[in-house]
Amino acid sequence: MIDQATIDRIMDAAQIVDVVSEFVTLRKRGVNYVGLCPFHNEKTPSFSVSPSKGVCKCFSCGKGGNVVHFIMEHEQLTYYEALRWLAKKYNIEIKERELTDEEKQAHSLRESLSVLNQFAGDYFRDVLYNHIDGQRIGMTYLRGRGFRDDIIRKFQLGYSTNSGDALARAALQRGFREDYLVRTGLCYRKDDGTLHDRFWGRVIFPVHSVSGKIVAFGGRVLNAATKNVQMKYVNSPESEIYHKSRELYGIYFAKQAIVRQDRCFLVEGYTDVISMHQSGLENVVASSGTALTTEQIRLIHRFTDNITLLYDGDGAGIKASLRGIDMLLEEGMNVKVCLLPDGDDPDSFARKHNATDYQAYINAHEVDFIRFKTALLMEEAGKDPIRRSSLIGSIVQSISVIPNDITRSVYLRECSQLLQMEEKVLVRAAAQLMEQRTEAKRKDEQRRRLRENRGGNVPVPPPPAVEAGAAAAVSPDGLVPAVSEEPPAAVPPPVGEVTVPPAAGEAPVPPETVVPADTYTSFIPVQGNERKLFYAKEEELIRMIVRYGEKIVCYLAPEEEGGTPRPVSVIRFISMGLKEDDLQFHNALHRLILQDAERYQDDPGFVAERHFVNHANPEISQRAADLVSDRYQLSKYHSKSQKIVADDERLFDLVPRLLLDFKMAIVDEELKQLLQALADSQTAGDPNHCREMMQRYKELHETQRLMAQRAGDRVVLRG
Repeated sequence: MIDQATIDRIMDAAQIVDVVSEFVTLRKRGVNYVGLCPFHNEKTPSFSVSPSKGVCKCFSCGKGGNVVHFIMEHEQLTYYEALRWLAKKYNIEIKERELTDEEKQAHSLRESLSVLNQFAGDYFRDVLYNHIDGQRIGMTYLRGRGFRDDIIRKFQLGYSTNSGDALARAALQRGFREDYLVRTGLCYRKDDGTLHDRFWGRVIFPVHSVSGKIVAFGGRVLNAATKNVQMKYVNSPESEIYHKSRELYGIYFAKQAIVRQDRCFLVEGYTDVISMHQSGLENVVASSGTALTTEQIRLIHRFTDNITLLYDGDGAGIKASLRGIDMLLEEGMNVKVCLLPDGDDPDSFARKHNATDYQAYINAHEVDFIRFKTALLMEEAGKDPIRRSSLIGSIVQSISVIPNDITRSVYLRECSQLLQMEEKVLVRAAAQLMEQRTEAKRKDEQRRRLRENRGGNVPVPPPPAVEAGAAAAVSPDGLVPAVSEEPPAAVPPPVGEVTVPPAAGEAPVPPETVVPADTYTSFIPVQGNERKLFYAKEEELIRMIVRYGEKIVCYLAPEEEGGTPRPVSVIRFISMGLKEDDLQFHNALHRLILQDAERYQDDPGFVAERHFVNHANPEISQRAADLVSDRYQLSKYHSKSQKIVADDERLFDLVPRLLLDFKMAIVDEELKQLLQALADSQTAGDPNHCREMMQRYKELHETQRLMAQRAGDRVVLRG
């Protein structure tokens, strides 16, 4: 992991105007810079860059943040990849934690295999352009497929000659080890122990990771000398750096277009991607002939929620569409299907049409999954009631895996209309399927725990009754007593002082993001509060903490006569004010920011805005960047006689008022929620829960009375 000192050096060196200018034409406007937003199409500049605050923001689409967030969004990199990108730009040496011997060995192996793959990619391209067979066979084939030279160079296509060991000899001469050639899959050993090239006599399609590294190759047979080879395409086997279930062909070249268009086309093969890209449709990736996997879907989901399956119009294409639909729906994707005219595939169709015509065809013929599957299966079932019943069950099965309740309900209603069936029947069937799936997962979890503890004396706790990651059980009153709302993905869940292990391939979570367990409880529902008064006041208080946290808001009267008044910062004032009434912020990320502010507020040189905008936790730094962004600035034509008081000049008045407003609003909201719950008939049927809620109601009323009393009693001296 990158240590905090190195992160600080990167953030200090990285000038946001300098970085953004590499991708956006900026012009100065007052103290800031403006330009056309790189994240969506616009004609009037709404993208603002503040060099003084080190943040950027588009006031049209809302995207922005600090310099790391900009690189993450624009280049589609992870947080640590973006830091490394900036470190490379500013020639800063990355210092990471000490690796174990095993980690060092594995890291060295992966690096070596990556270097070897890069060498092989360069070798294949050199053969394509500079070897007589590369020009005569490889280039002739590629140009015959209609690929332009610029597209051939962009996708780094190459060629391997008919010699069975040409690559092996070239790699060994450069000092690469034989076992590495085998481990990458570039070569394999024959029965006599000699090395043989895997891709001999083929045109080469390098497979790039999302960050642009070559992780594998695909090779298509061309020459008559290889006519006895059974497979037209040969692909790299799995290795330490390549797992085919996690990679998508073309993702490196498509990621920015996918984000820009907020849509991804999924096809089957290498040439489908290249031809569509050449025709002008760049937001396209391929599963490379393998069955679609969850890892591949999640990779697409990083960039968009919308996916269109684009397949041949024959039977194989239709079956391929059906195989991937349920998996895509289960991951929360918005799925559409477009079948091309019979006899055409995405490659051949792209060679016949330009981007405008291709896009027009897709727009005219794509349908959402429910209409596609309904029309297809009902035609197949005909009038046979048994088959019709079975196929309706298949459609409901697809709908039941959709994680979003509202989306699932909408599809069930539409399915009811299309199939001319009662909606309640379909709802009941979907609910049964969901219960069966939950129970199956519960049993799988129980079996897994038993396997892990087999042979030990550690008791196995009962598995949870709901799926991992699901919401807390709903109480009889229909409310969720919010022990804690689930933190954003990049914020580690509050689990005491224990960090959550990172996902495979991800850097560990920095120690700065480890926080004490979150003990927040409230009867206010976790979600759907953005329009509530208390939530607006909460956001204003967090803005005060981020922007002015270290500034003095007031001086408390001395405890002894003749004593010195005690200065109170914005952070301390808000923290003390919440604790005296046993209240907390409702949003989990806001609570995390306040805890972090309390932790560092007494450090020498602490400046809240700089601390949070450059925070090691990307969710905190993104939130802070949003809070410090100003859409409007003072006009240079503004009269000096018209005095405008800035927020930091009236903190003594603003912060106490905001804090009191928030506390009164959140107590009022929770009292309102409790009254609604107590009026519910289900609550009356649970005496224990009813007593608990009545006790909470009594406590909140007392808190409300004390707050009103203290509002008139407190003596605060202006600074």
